[in-house]
Amino acid sequence: MTRNTPALALAVCATLISAGFVHAEDWPRWGGNDPGRNMYSPAKGLPSTFDPGKFKANSEEVDISTTKNVKWVAKLGSQTYGNPVVANGKVYVGTNNASPRDPKYKDDRSCLYALNEYNGDFLWQLAVPKLASGKVNDWEYLGILASPCVEGDRVYVVTNRCEVVCLDAQGMTNGNDGPFKDEAKYLGGPGKPPIEPGPTDADIIWRYDMMDELGVFPHNASNCSVTILGDRVYTCTSNGQDWTHVNIPSPQSPSFIALDKKTGEFLAEDDAKIGTNIKHGQWTSPSLGKINGKDQVYFGGGDGILYAFDPTPQKEGDSAFLKKVWWFDAVPEDYKFDKAGKPIKYPAAEGPSEINATPVFYKNRVYVPIGQDPEHGEGVGRLVCVDATKTGDITKTGLIWDFKEIHRSISTVSIDPEKGLLFVADFSGFIFYLDAETGKKYWEYDMKSHMWGSTLVADGKVYCGDEDGDVRVLADDKQLKVITEVNMGSPVYSTPIVANGVLYIGTQTHLFAIAEGAKPLEPGSKPK
Repeated sequence: MTRNTPALALAVCATLISAGFVHAEDWPRWGGNDPGRNMYSPAKGLPSTFDPGKFKANSEEVDISTTKNVKWVAKLGSQTYGNPVVANGKVYVGTNNASPRDPKYKDDRSCLYALNEYNGDFLWQLAVPKLASGKVNDWEYLGILASPCVEGDRVYVVTNRCEVVCLDAQGMTNGNDGPFKDEAKYLGGPGKPPIEPGPTDADIIWRYDMMDELGVFPHNASNCSVTILGDRVYTCTSNGQDWTHVNIPSPQSPSFIALDKKTGEFLAEDDAKIGTNIKHGQWTSPSLGKINGKDQVYFGGGDGILYAFDPTPQKEGDSAFLKKVWWFDAVPEDYKFDKAGKPIKYPAAEGPSEINATPVFYKNRVYVPIGQDPEHGEGVGRLVCVDATKTGDITKTGLIWDFKEIHRSISTVSIDPEKGLLFVADFSGFIFYLDAETGKKYWEYDMKSHMWGSTLVADGKVYCGDEDGDVRVLADDKQLKVITEVNMGSPVYSTPIVANGVLYIGTQTHLFAIAEGAKPLEPGSKPK
């Protein structure tokens, strides 16, 4: 019998893929390819150890020859909080303009970089001017805080100016595609001379200004990693209090909206009326789930309530709304009132919090912790696991389990679907390992420093970074085991991610591309 070589090759390839030996996938949005935002990757062969290397003398440039398992290092600004995403050969990351990539931008700006995935080379940037109102709406030297969402040749991101912008993934290299054509005016900033864009600038397709259009008032910063369902983009508006911390300037403005992803047209707003009950600010990101064949979108409110909305806009007169399917108050009564029944004033350490973390949908449940602005310090927290199949006010009927050993947290949970086990970090720096089904705790680990980012579980390991710049690699096991401890040389406020077999870790000043057995690449290197 004659052997069919092409057919045999295809069969072997298919076998390898199904067995997990071949796996490559982008991480195109916060949460990777999971619309439920679970911080998990199925990638295999990821590094257990690595060395970020040493700086060259009198320089902020890493000597790539001193690294181990590092493919490339890209210089960022001086403050980087956003998590990188990877799609279609590009890495996108938010930072500030402290290390200008273009000499025509010398002032304080918030930037989104597009880098070459293979070698880290700079391709283009969106260099956004700061708001004239200052730190009350747009804190100085903060970069783009949100992770972008990439779909095809479009990049969607919330900027420091409280706007949603849609960008061409190619930047200006293929011309100004429009319909937005005022990049020069935009880059110059209101009341200032225009700055003509060049080939390393972003090409804005459309923009939606939430301050101008909706009257929202962001507190200190705007941040939401948008999600997309069909032809709609969903985003938090970042509406919050003013500098007095007792007044909400725009209580009737929406907290959550839907836009047309092709045009930026406003489609609908939430019907939850969160505005009058915002405790401080709103910086959460939405997630998606499907219950009995119907889509739901999940949002953690600045009032401490977890919401599930119907993602389809429903007309009511001249308005359109995203209607509540269910809602769950994640703040327990003993955090609202002391033993004498007296209200505990926000932001007291023993008192109530809002939701700043991203809700995670997993097997008809939603997991989310409560927490506050890190500037408020540490305090009591709560992680809840909620039944997403119910309707209406499910505060008393929807709780499957809660975990109150956790402190305030702004971190998103990581669930290993193979083991059904969950990792979650709190701002105090503790990492907890729980049973996702029951909430049973197996162990906790103290990072001994504040944690702003989240854990990532992949390849039997858990990656996590802290404010001291320490990255721990822990074993994904019911027995606590620390595999590696590495200091990155600068605080790590973001979350590690994995794309196409490469681990990305962003510090305040650099982005590292890490892979098992990687050989350092010099700028401009070409794939063999």
